[in-house]
Amino acid sequence: MTDGIKPFSFDTPGSMLVEWGGAKRMGELLSAWFPERNLLIVTDKFLHENGLLDPAVASLKAHGFTVTVFDDVVADPPEAVLMSCVERAKAAGADVVMGLGGGSSMDIAKLVAVMLVSEQPLSELYGIGKVEGKRTPLVQVPTTAGTGSEVTNITILTTGETTKMGIVSHQLYADRVLLDAELTVGLPPVQTAATGIDAMVHAIEAFTGQHKKNMMSDVFAKEALRLMTANLITACQDGTNRAAREAMLLGANLAGQAFSNSPVGAVHALAYPLGGHYHLPHGLTNALMLGPVLRYNMTAAASLYAELADVVVGPSEEGTQAKSANFVNFMQDLMDRSGAPLKLRDVNVPEADLPMLAKDAMLQTRLLVNNPVEVTEKDALALYREAY
Repeated sequence: MTDGIKPFSFDTPGSMLVEWGGAKRMGELLSAWFPERNLLIVTDKFLHENGLLDPAVASLKAHGFTVTVFDDVVADPPEAVLMSCVERAKAAGADVVMGLGGGSSMDIAKLVAVMLVSEQPLSELYGIGKVEGKRTPLVQVPTTAGTGSEVTNITILTTGETTKMGIVSHQLYADRVLLDAELTVGLPPVQTAATGIDAMVHAIEAFTGQHKKNMMSDVFAKEALRLMTANLITACQDGTNRAAREAMLLGANLAGQAFSNSPVGAVHALAYPLGGHYHLPHGLTNALMLGPVLRYNMTAAASLYAELADVVVGPSEEGTQAKSANFVNFMQDLMDRSGAPLKLRDVNVPEADLPMLAKDAMLQTRLLVNNPVEVTEKDALALYREAY
């Protein structure tokens, strides 16, 4: 007699719409989804100034929405950006919030939706499950196929010169998500590569996680990897290819759902100090650390890597160790062909800083505990040196 299914929970946003060009009828969609009509859009200046919001805003206004745009979001947003956005939202009387952009914009939107109605100070929100009460209605619209932030309950803020802290709470899940891959067409090849690899890291680490790995997150992670590995190079080489863009955006979304329920590990733990100290994009830092961590984890994760090899390379009669090596080699080759920077030296990380980075990585205990192999400070330094 088997032991049966190990108990698990799986949480995700209430509803998702996948529709090419859906942003062009944003007003029609939101008017059906929400009774509120005073909308705050959280985005960045590049998207705003380059007109990416224009069709959505025109549709919203045509359907009776008052639209306020906050476009001061930056990568690795500091607390000051959040508080400025909250102040702007309150002044505008916003009663529904939309994150439209990359992961940083969607992360800020999550907390603005909470802080519009909450009396809790920001300092009390950090950690897991600290948010109390309800929030303002929230819709998320990603413009990159990478972070999966539209379907996660996590926000990461920069809290000092080089430090970051996270807020994890069920209230951060959106009410509605729109996946419109047409919005990702303008993403340049290097950003397409970095964000795509970021999403693949989410899928891999969710599938190999120590503590909350479960049957549903496994299904999402595998399908995410299948979609993205088959389409990354096409999306990088031909950014207008609709099929590739749609596959990458859906894959990133599935990976986001996977890691929101089965958290990530050492790749992210080692990537965060790189972003904090050198302000490198999150997707790029994950891409730089993926190869070394995959090889480091092979001793414990060989059987899991072999399963993933069946998905991305194809089924074979080879043994577990050979299939595991095939998976790691496949992922390394994919990264090499994607055009993303390959080494820390390529992005001007000083070699003398590696011990400091290793020490900082040890602070990411929330992530390191999920890794299939223990990572000590000595191990982290060796991994940074391999990535250098």
